[in-house]
Amino acid sequence: MSVPDGGGGATATVFAALGDETRWAVLVRLGREPASASALAAELPVTRQAIGKHLEVLRAAGLVESHRRGREVVYRAIGSRLDEVGRDLQRVAEAWDRRLAAVKEIAERGDG
Repeated sequence: MSVPDGGGGATATVFAALGDETRWAVLVRLGREPASASALAAELPVTRQAIGKHLEVLRAAGLVESHRRGREVVYRAIGSRLDEVGRDLQRVAEAWDRRLAAVKEIAERGDG
């Protein structure tokens, strides 16, 4: 079965990025409001340097974007990317539902 992912493993990249507990916490935090890496490091039990690395992974996966505000760089979550992944997951779930319904039908008819 082919999994729709926008090409090039984009959905897999998102799941790999979110597979880390700290990155998930950073994304959830940025979903509430934008923040700088320093602010995130002050709130989470992670160094500023580690936060920077996590933000880069999230940015590469298309989950956060940044902009300069004065002397600092502020990051925000990109909800539309998660919406896209959600649609991919919905298509996979629907395909499995169809397959399971077909198996159930065959089992109930006794064709198997």
